[in-house]
Amino acid sequence: MKLGLGLYRQSLTVDNFRFARQCGATHLVVHLVDYFGGSNPQLTRGDDRRGWGITQNQGKLWSVEELVALRKEIESHGLTWTAIENFDPAHWHDVLLDGPKKKVQLEDLKTLIRNIGKAGIPIMGYNFSIAGVWGWTKQSVGRGNAPSLVFDERDVDLGMPMPNGMAWNMTYDPDAPEGNVPPVTDKELWQRLEAFLEAILPVAEECGVRLAAHPDDPPVESLRGHARLVNHPDKFQKLLDLVPSPASAIEYCLGTVQEMAGGDLYTNIDQLSKAGNVAYVHARNVRGKVPKYQEVFIDEGDTDMKHVIQILKDNNFDGVIIPDHTPEISCSAPWHAGMAHALGYLKALI
Repeated sequence: MKLGLGLYRQSLTVDNFRFARQCGATHLVVHLVDYFGGSNPQLTRGDDRRGWGITQNQGKLWSVEELVALRKEIESHGLTWTAIENFDPAHWHDVLLDGPKKKVQLEDLKTLIRNIGKAGIPIMGYNFSIAGVWGWTKQSVGRGNAPSLVFDERDVDLGMPMPNGMAWNMTYDPDAPEGNVPPVTDKELWQRLEAFLEAILPVAEECGVRLAAHPDDPPVESLRGHARLVNHPDKFQKLLDLVPSPASAIEYCLGTVQEMAGGDLYTNIDQLSKAGNVAYVHARNVRGKVPKYQEVFIDEGDTDMKHVIQILKDNNFDGVIIPDHTPEISCSAPWHAGMAHALGYLKALI
């Protein structure tokens, strides 16, 4: 088992590479989508009409050259680039929405997977979700009044429509016509996922890239009029069985699974890791489940992290585990302090 750190696009700096190594991390999970901006971005809910921001990268695919250059920079600091997390909505919004550019975008995704394979990056994480991550707020309710993420259905209009031009909580077309994205049923969403996997998995197999699926956060039944895909632990296996392939895997988010209304996290991760289906792990602790939960520091909360690490060790899990997001620590560098605390705790457990 390897310790890693996740970095957003604008956080890919020399100082943060050094920070990762200083905290004992050996691997990086990298976001190439620029959601928030800033050198050390903090998670926000985003604007309800624009989401996390505007992306206009249609046709601007990550090239082999830029991926290799970044990989070499990461390696020069003693780190290994183990995964990319999330496709840019500009590259696959009509794959999610079943829109007119779906076929073209599927070909673009195939090109991306080939580029990722050529660049020597083994994993591509994805979240097949229309509404994306949305609905929580940041409140100073953590230990010591730490700013923490809170989800409470009483404070959220889960049925709030998603405007045209949005997908995955980002805006890909700021000039889209007035109106809202039509609701999508559970059956329709799984059909779209199946079409995506049938098109992309054969290419991923050829290129030696694993596609790792992230569950839905928040794991509610429906969000902004759209069904949620993996909002129960049993649905991981449903996803793997939909289009069986050695290139299909799970990006196991402990926090999201703990938030789910049903199922048992320990049994679930035991089964999946024993079968070799876990590509990498997000370590985040929470207290509560839908309809109300909050993020807490990794050493508290409802998930017994020591038990999880023991399960992974017993099953010879050799992948990377990274802190997900974490409550902020009151100092001049709240993100770094929070991550250092989580990394140190995980390193000690491992």
